[in-house]
Amino acid sequence: MMHTPIQFKNLSLSFSHKICFEDFDAQLHYGEHIALMGRNGSGKSSLLNMLNGRIQPSEGALLIPYDVCMADVPQVIDDFSDLSGGQRFNKALSEALSKQPNLLLLDEPTNHLDSSNKKSLIRMLKAYQGTLLIASHDLELLRHCVDTFWHINEGHIHIFRGSYDDYIREMTMQRHAAEAELAILKRQKKDMHEALMKEQLRAKTSRGQGEKHIVQRKWPTITSGAKARRAEQTSGQKRQALQHKKEDLLNQLAGLALSEIIVPTFSLQVDEVNDRTIVSISHASVGYDQPILKGIFLSMTGRMRLAITGDNGSGKSSLVKAILDDASVSKTGEWIVPQPSEIGYIDQHYSSLDPQKTALEIIQAQVDWTHAEIRKHLNTFLFRKNEEVNALVAHLSGGEKARLALAQIAAKTPKMLILDEVTNNIDLETRNHVIEVLQAYPGALIVISHDADFLESIGIGEIFLVGENK
Repeated sequence: MMHTPIQFKNLSLSFSHKICFEDFDAQLHYGEHIALMGRNGSGKSSLLNMLNGRIQPSEGALLIPYDVCMADVPQVIDDFSDLSGGQRFNKALSEALSKQPNLLLLDEPTNHLDSSNKKSLIRMLKAYQGTLLIASHDLELLRHCVDTFWHINEGHIHIFRGSYDDYIREMTMQRHAAEAELAILKRQKKDMHEALMKEQLRAKTSRGQGEKHIVQRKWPTITSGAKARRAEQTSGQKRQALQHKKEDLLNQLAGLALSEIIVPTFSLQVDEVNDRTIVSISHASVGYDQPILKGIFLSMTGRMRLAITGDNGSGKSSLVKAILDDASVSKTGEWIVPQPSEIGYIDQHYSSLDPQKTALEIIQAQVDWTHAEIRKHLNTFLFRKNEEVNALVAHLSGGEKARLALAQIAAKTPKMLILDEVTNNIDLETRNHVIEVLQAYPGALIVISHDADFLESIGIGEIFLVGENK
């Protein structure tokens, strides 16, 4: 059943520490498939929560007609705790679709899905005739399932209609235009500086002559002072105008995903890593009350990069927990693995980060460094301002938590790094940052991920397939 357009009237959403967006006017028509775009923390999930009534707008009105039948699947699903992440999503989506909604809200729906379930979801969303509003960073889904983009940036929502590739092309054109204007501005500032130096030299010469003339009573003192003040005021106004223009351009560039590059320094050096076997598992099983996986044989050297793949619920995370010597997992067989202190572990929830500690305190707990050394290290991972360094982990965005978890690993680099679905819940910029750091990581790497492009980007050389109890 079709629905009357949903109206957004001067809609604003802000919190005590930030403004997500202001004065948004739009209509959401039946059949539109819209992707919410923007960095982590920009307000994508909040906008979905506003539609489903979980939060209220700070200002303005959201008018939802009576004929809208809404269903949503949130990013974090607490129900069905005995199921895997992918199984939870499929269960929640089935319940949502059973309402026969004409408006479907999805928040990062592909996060936990294996390749087979992801393809099924994309087929379903392409065929879905109702209105779709989706927050996602999944490139495949964005390319096939949406026709409109709401880009949240710098306190505003910008609407773009077209394909994902058209959207990226437009963002790139805007970025290049802003970069070119910034380059012109840089030249203008240089020319202005050179002109100012010449003017100051002329003023110094003129002042010397003026003082001589004043002494000789050839110039009135008030005229000489007024000349100097006018010259200084004009120069200051020009500098201020250029500075404002520069700030506007930099804000534009920040919204166009102009990603800074992370060049990390690890405490573990490449020459300390060798090709000796550091993991040897044989005749092994993993499970809880009953084995989930049997007949496990796995061997890894100090430089190996391995992906553990398999269907949802096949036992991938359980195998990783066993390698980490998690007491909740039962295991049998022969296990030779590094000590827990020699393994770094990052999951999609960044559970290694104490939410009540600041970014500075997280690194302080790892190493015996001076305050200046810690600030320099955090600066490498783009924590530069005092408010960023001293912010509690609980108040950081998903992207900031990802960068901090990587900074924690780099500060005291383990021989082996295990990553469990780390590209879930992060924006495209942070994904690039994760790739940059992992490309430089010198040790052994185990990754659980359904993101084939990500696995290729970080140089995965071996695949360990699990499923069907083997």
